[in-house]
Amino acid sequence: MFNRDSILDCMRQESYRPLSFEELKAVFTVAEGDDDLKFSKILGKLEKEGKIIKTRKNKYGLPEMMNLVKGVIRLSSRGYGILKPEEAEQPEVFIYGKKLNGAMHSDRVMVRVNERGNGDQRPEGVVIRILNRANRELVGTFRKGKSLFQVIPDDSRQIYPIYVKSSRRIKVKNGDKVLVGISSWPEKDKVAEGKIIEVLGGKNDAGLDLKVLIKKHALRVEFPEAVVEEAKRIAAPVPYEEMTGRKDLRDWPMVTIDGADAKDLDDAVSILKTEQGYKLGVHIADVSHYVREDSKLDREAYERGTSVYLVDKVLPMLPEELSNGICSLNPNIDRLTLSCIMNIDEHGKVIDYELCKSIININERMTYTVVNQILQNEAEPNLMERYKDLLNDFKLMQELAGIIRKARMDRGVLDFDFPESKIITDEDGVPIEIKRAVRGPADMLIEDFMIKANEVVAEHLCKLEIPLLYRVHEKPDEEAIGKLNKVLAVFGHKIKDKKIYPGLFQSILAEIKGRPEEQMISLMLLRSMKHACYMPQPLGHFGLASPYYCHFTSPIRRYPDLIVHRVLRSFLEGNMNAKKRASLVKKMVLYGEHSTMQEMKAEEAEREYRDIKKAQYMHQFVGEEFDGRISSVQPFGLFVELENTIEGLVHISSIADDYYEFNDSTYTLRGRHTGRKFAIGDVVRVLLVKVNVNEAMIDFELI
Repeated sequence: MFNRDSILDCMRQESYRPLSFEELKAVFTVAEGDDDLKFSKILGKLEKEGKIIKTRKNKYGLPEMMNLVKGVIRLSSRGYGILKPEEAEQPEVFIYGKKLNGAMHSDRVMVRVNERGNGDQRPEGVVIRILNRANRELVGTFRKGKSLFQVIPDDSRQIYPIYVKSSRRIKVKNGDKVLVGISSWPEKDKVAEGKIIEVLGGKNDAGLDLKVLIKKHALRVEFPEAVVEEAKRIAAPVPYEEMTGRKDLRDWPMVTIDGADAKDLDDAVSILKTEQGYKLGVHIADVSHYVREDSKLDREAYERGTSVYLVDKVLPMLPEELSNGICSLNPNIDRLTLSCIMNIDEHGKVIDYELCKSIININERMTYTVVNQILQNEAEPNLMERYKDLLNDFKLMQELAGIIRKARMDRGVLDFDFPESKIITDEDGVPIEIKRAVRGPADMLIEDFMIKANEVVAEHLCKLEIPLLYRVHEKPDEEAIGKLNKVLAVFGHKIKDKKIYPGLFQSILAEIKGRPEEQMISLMLLRSMKHACYMPQPLGHFGLASPYYCHFTSPIRRYPDLIVHRVLRSFLEGNMNAKKRASLVKKMVLYGEHSTMQEMKAEEAEREYRDIKKAQYMHQFVGEEFDGRISSVQPFGLFVELENTIEGLVHISSIADDYYEFNDSTYTLRGRHTGRKFAIGDVVRVLLVKVNVNEAMIDFELI
């Protein structure tokens, strides 16, 4: 009998050679009729997925046996592509523009590797097949020629213009931002063609940047009416019968601590001093009680995967009836929660813990700003009086957080200290101030407590062998460490051990603390690591030096947390039978892949929008001078960071007093005749000469 697995197993045999359809039928003794059709469909599906390949001679085999690599291709605005293979152990593949064969940015493709790389060089290849097109729609600028109409994609990595026909139905002007649907993709000798779906606006229209970003990243904004109706039906006060079977914690003093503008309050904390140390309670909104599996709400939350935070606007994962209402831990009202109550000793070790369904009633909705003022003895007397009953709790929290953080640092956790910016906008979304964000003790203690709860839940469910969605951060591979060591050597550092563990990176971060190269090396360390993702296997979290880690503490805004809650509730309610376990095993792979993809899309959109806002803010200062510090030196110029965290490029061609050469052994630019040298950390004065808001690019020149 044949199926997907048996066909693949056959092709994996060492003795297998590519066979035609008829030859494969003979191997599996496929009868004519229905079996013949079924066999053909399986082969077709495997080929479409890229699991097998059909050669020019119509013979089937495995891609890996034919020097073929599958993966997602990332294009550069310069016209070349880099293939990120699906198999982690395979190196990236470089593809020249003429060998892309119509592949677009983010397409899933099959590449034939023609030349193997030498040393640090990537192997080179050619795209032979496009497995999945990633771009059905693109945002761009409409350009009207004498006889041709084009849409130039906003994303410079989308290197192909889309040719469109004029339409009487849609009125569009030259320079308008539009959403174009692709009807015909580019091929070797064929241009891309499409149809304008929507005119987003003229280049000076208010709010156009947000509209463009949402369309560009295919973000979901409005909730379907059926989803909103379902949310309204369940967003009612907690009835008495829903409180039964829960640990009643309503008389426990507890607070939420969040940003001043946060509305989706999904975590609360409580603390008590004990003889053994501390009793820490982390209480998380029981979203899984309201968002039931396979409901309309659940399906919409799955599609979104995460809330998206865009400076001055939030695109929530759940409708506000839940995210700001019944699921939000607002003060002085009963709320259903899942609690992780931990007894922690004076060394930061969890002695014992309890995971339970609970009901709580928050005493106060606190902000980071106010708690920071209290902990740093900067609060006004009226604030101290108002929160006098909680002052001791805040001091205990700070005390315990310090102990937990020290224990984490002792085991090698990575503590990157990148400068973050706070962008303040007016009611129209126009940036009016950008300043360096400061993390205070309140911000840090909430982070410490959430990490601890995540670790406890992950380890508990893992040791019970219950299927779960883990937050995984794998260690860097040897190739990445090799490239990193070349940069570190310039500044007198090196990762010497062959066995890679977090403490190696932590020691380097400690050595560079406060030095001019701190930001650049921290960024290089970060880039050498793999992207954290969601997986069904407990592979640990390298950055946190944690063997067990999951996301449990933010179910209002992250779908993986909602999945962890569902699993934990099933266990607590005694519903974790063999059938349930088997069902969860299958689902976790899909949940992990989709959640990781949605998270990455959200992160890219958030980062891009912040950069756009920074460019918009700086546009008003073109022609003005600033003091800054060189944050990075590259062969093409200097990156200069201003005090407000905004960074711009001084291109090497603009430094006109000499010919400057890049020294890769010292990461400096040095004048050939004058000997003038520019290095990381140097203080310079620059002139803002150009701002490209669409590309979020800021250009400086040295004074």
